[in-house]
Amino acid sequence: MNIKFLKDNLKRISFNQLALIVKKPAFLGLLSVFLAVSVAVYAFLNLDVRVKRGPLLTVLFGSDEMRKQRFAEKQLVQLEAAVLPSNGMVLPAVWGDLGSQLVEAGVIDAEKFEKLYASRGGMSEEDKKLLYGKDNGNLKITQENSGLLLNLLWALGLGNKNEILEKGPMMTYDGKTPASPAGALAKAGQFASTGGWTLARGDTMNHYSMHRFVDLTPEQEELVKRVSQGVYRPCCGNPTHFPDCNHGMAMLGLLELMASQGISEQDMYKSALAVNSFWFPSNYLTIAKYLEAKGFTWDKVGPKAILGANFSSGSGYAQIRSEVEPVKPKSGGGCGV
Repeated sequence: MNIKFLKDNLKRISFNQLALIVKKPAFLGLLSVFLAVSVAVYAFLNLDVRVKRGPLLTVLFGSDEMRKQRFAEKQLVQLEAAVLPSNGMVLPAVWGDLGSQLVEAGVIDAEKFEKLYASRGGMSEEDKKLLYGKDNGNLKITQENSGLLLNLLWALGLGNKNEILEKGPMMTYDGKTPASPAGALAKAGQFASTGGWTLARGDTMNHYSMHRFVDLTPEQEELVKRVSQGVYRPCCGNPTHFPDCNHGMAMLGLLELMASQGISEQDMYKSALAVNSFWFPSNYLTIAKYLEAKGFTWDKVGPKAILGANFSSGSGYAQIRSEVEPVKPKSGGGCGV
C-alpha cells in the first residue's frame, strides 16, 4: 500500500472502500509500527501528554471555580432547608391575647410600635393580630416575621414577673451584693435589653418584672431556670439566664410562655433552636456547615448541644468560624428594636 496514494486520494474513497483498505495487512502493519514507535518515544522522553481543558469543555462543564461555586450554592440550599425551612416553623407556644395585654399594661406603647414598623414598610394584618388580637393560636416564626416576634417576646420577657430578673445576674452580674434594691434596679436598667427597650409607655424600668402575664408554678420556674442556663446566643457569651440583650430577654419570654403551657423540656430546646436560627441565620447556617464537615447532619445533633456554649456562645461560634468559611450574611435582627 502506497501511503502517498492513500493521502492523495482519500477524499475520493467511499466509506466501504476505506474499510477495505484499513483491513489490509499492509495498513495494519504500518499502524502497528507507528503505535510502537510512539510508545517508545513517550517512554524514552517521558513526555507530558495531559489534555488541557479546552473552551468547549469549559462551556459544557464549567471551570473549576464555577464548579466549586455551584457546589457551594447547592450545599447552601440544603442547609437552608434544614435550618431555615421556607415555610417557617410553628412553635408549641400559644400567643392568645398577650399582645393586647402588653399594650394595655404599657410595656408596649402601641403608637410607638406602629410608628417603628411604619418606617419599615408597615405591619401586615397578621402582625397587627399578634399585637391586638384576643384569640391568636400557636406562634409561627418565619424569615419575614422573625424581627416582629423578637420585639413582642422581648417585651414579654422584660415585663413578666420572674425571679431570674429579680435575683439573677441582671442584678448581680459583677458578683457583688447590691447596696440596695434601688441600686440593683438602676444597675439592671443599664443593659441593652432594658435601656434599649424604647417602645414602652413611660420609664422602661417601671415595667421590669412587674406584670403577671404568665404565671409559673415553682416547678415551672425551676424548668425555665434550668433551660435558660443552657440556651446561649452568638451575639455574646451569656446564656438566657443572663438576658442582658434583646435576644436573651426575648428568649426568656418564650421559655416562660412554653413552660406555663406545659411544653416539655425537650420541645423547649427544639423551639429555642428554631427561633435562634431565624434570629441569627448566618450563624446557624455556618454551624450547620461546620457540623456537616465533621460528618454530622443538622437533624442528628441534639438542639441542647447546639444551643450550648461550645456552639452558640460568642466565643464558641468564633472557634467554629476559624475552622470553616462562614456562610454569607443573611438578614437577621440586631441588638436593638
